[in-house]
Amino acid sequence: MLEDTAQRILNGEVRALARAASWVEDRRPEAENLLRELFPRTGHALVIGVTGAPGAGKSTLCDQFIHNFRAEGKTVGVIAVDPTSPYTGGALLGDRIRMQQHHADPGVFIRSMATRGCLGGLAAPTSEMTMLFDAAGRDVVLVETVGVGQDEVEIARLADVTIVVLVPGMGDDVQAIKAGIMEIADVFVINKADLPGADKLERELKSHLSISHRPDGWTPPVIHSVASEGKGIAEALAAVRAYQARGTNRERAAGIWSVRLREMLRERLLDRFPEHDFVAAGREVAERRRDPFSILHEWLGR
Repeated sequence: MLEDTAQRILNGEVRALARAASWVEDRRPEAENLLRELFPRTGHALVIGVTGAPGAGKSTLCDQFIHNFRAEGKTVGVIAVDPTSPYTGGALLGDRIRMQQHHADPGVFIRSMATRGCLGGLAAPTSEMTMLFDAAGRDVVLVETVGVGQDEVEIARLADVTIVVLVPGMGDDVQAIKAGIMEIADVFVINKADLPGADKLERELKSHLSISHRPDGWTPPVIHSVASEGKGIAEALAAVRAYQARGTNRERAAGIWSVRLREMLRERLLDRFPEHDFVAAGREVAERRRDPFSILHEWLGR
């Protein structure tokens, strides 16, 4: 059955891809075996990460990217990481609703994923989902983070190119500079650039960029866009391709994979321990019947 599913995915069957995506999101054993089978077919998709504050227009920007890539004949996979519903634990499908004009296009596959308590703007299985879309032959994989604040730096460990979307006039414009987001951006997009303050925000960004130098020598360009009107989209994609054209640095790729492997190991270790183990141990520590270090050593010895 596993080999059959893998072959159907390689043949471009959307239903098989959708089933496999559910396996990945639900962390089912079949998912790992399937990805092990498909992994040799990965490494061809361009993975673009899109992050930024809520209301910055990330979904609208992604929607325009999809439109442009499809016009070029490229297939697209979208991983839209949404906030978790407090009632069902599932994703609030805001991003999929905004991109619904593509729902009937077999060249576009959109998957909404809930964060389920994960920090950093991504869901835990996002890395595996990216591998799945890559193996399925998608030319481009767009990963849109949840947009919960300033700690969404995990995307830089996953994407080939990271776009940080900013909007003028949303509080303290230099807040993004304080947050570490400056360091992960390969391209800055000032969206809703028809609003007052766009030029001021650009000056602040460029001022910061002039005193911070990346190890790879790249200076992130600052693009103005009005995504709702399709303005600046071509320029943003040109900037993405300019960064991509530099080629993948083997050391950077190795560094990214070392971090991803560390995260995958951490997730699998946590999956081996049922929740009631943590609750029971927490009670013992809180009541001072045991110390936390003894418990950790006991667990590591399993």
